Amino acid sequence: MSQKENIPDQNLDPKDWEAMRTLGHQMVDDLIDYWAGIREQKIWRPIPDEVKQVFDQPIPEHGQSPEEVYREFKEYIFPYNKGNVHPRFFAWIQGTGTPMGTFGDLLASGMNPNTAIGEHSAMYVDRQVVNWCKQLMNFPSEASGILVSGGSMANITALTVARNSFGEEKIRQKGLKAASGQLLIYCSVETHSCIQKAAEIIGLGTDAVRKIGVNERFELDVDQLKTQLEADLQAGFLPFCLVGTAGTVNTGAIDPMEELLEISRAYGLWFHVDGAYGALGKLDSNYAGALRAIEEADSLAFDLHKWLYVPYEVGCTLIRDAKKHRDSFAITPNYLLQEKRGLSGGLDSINNYGFELSRGFKALKVWMSIKEHGREKYAAMITQNNRHAAYLAALVEQNPYLELTAPLSMSITCFRMIQPGWEEEALQALNKEILLRLQEEGIASPSSTILNGKYTLRVANVNQRTQREDMELLVREVLRLGKSIIAEG
Repeated sequence: MSQKENIPDQNLDPKDWEAMRTLGHQMVDDLIDYWAGIREQKIWRPIPDEVKQVFDQPIPEHGQSPEEVYREFKEYIFPYNKGNVHPRFFAWIQGTGTPMGTFGDLLASGMNPNTAIGEHSAMYVDRQVVNWCKQLMNFPSEASGILVSGGSMANITALTVARNSFGEEKIRQKGLKAASGQLLIYCSVETHSCIQKAAEIIGLGTDAVRKIGVNERFELDVDQLKTQLEADLQAGFLPFCLVGTAGTVNTGAIDPMEELLEISRAYGLWFHVDGAYGALGKLDSNYAGALRAIEEADSLAFDLHKWLYVPYEVGCTLIRDAKKHRDSFAITPNYLLQEKRGLSGGLDSINNYGFELSRGFKALKVWMSIKEHGREKYAAMITQNNRHAAYLAALVEQNPYLELTAPLSMSITCFRMIQPGWEEEALQALNKEILLRLQEEGIASPSSTILNGKYTLRVANVNQRTQREDMELLVREVLRLGKSIIAEG
């Protein structure tokens, strides 16, 4: 026997399971302490240069103890989190997560299944979660769906099906050269940028996206849409898809969904709804009417890590016509043959409904979260977020040194500090400095946007920890910081 053959086999399991158990318990304890005391913590901390230098070090040749690895995590990573678990995180639209959802991710990682193919429990959990998503959106039970990483992937999945389903062109087999003209997508100028990216990726190009203007409420202008459609038809183009936004990320505006549904039917367009942020807003009775047309859409994209408060990352695509969905992606190479029995039996491969063959068990955190709270509690939480946004808007309107910069819609409030007689450039500088100090002092994290030329503080609340008092504190701190900045000259 050669010397090489005498080398003992190895693995990556811990040598001391009890020590690993103790360390795991410590991690859970630290997380629970973090969550329980988060309100008293600064929402965000700048990362010191010496900490950033740690992440420039080369790959280690030899390992460290698990305890040392965790010590470095606590020193260099944990204190400089983004902050979206904090009750005053309002930047962008990013959910807070929940303890049960976090533990769901832990258990999913421990099981470590590839949730794409085979006869195992994760496949059935995934299917049930998709069915629950259909029920939440009142989609027909025979519709199909797939869990994906988030809204961007959910939208590109839906638009791929829309493209492949256009007419009798057989685009999946023959490519866009099979089409008799340029295919066009229609959306508003406020639509999320992922729609343009999706058009580029699926081969249509940026010029194929017709961006329609909006009204004073930042909603798609229906008259402009009709005019553009007629002009494009006369020019020989092929309109094939209309995208309605169920809550823009900029202002929360909801496009006129019923009118867009009617237009899509009149012109034979695929009606897709980008509801990444706002689709779940239909659980709030105050917005259910404005979002009802979602139920009639050909496809829908929405995120569960936003308004279902599930830890990152998980989104969902729903497709009304399951056959069109499967026909757009299904392929079975010899190494993925499905049997009637055994490990390769079971449900239809999820790979037949999307691009990914490697899929984590992201459904488990959703399954556990919905089991823990139920539909009614989620509806109440979404309604509460919207109510808090309205409360913030009322506080703004009551103060002569603050103004709303967009109409209130769902859980997004846009406002700024003003000063009598100040030019726009000075107001922009003032509000930008207010924003930066709010973040740097660890008080709150709104984000910014430009609305009608006005630099705006944007409060997007999909936060399960936010309370009314946080909105009161935010207004007080904006005014305090603004006055301090003005006093500094």
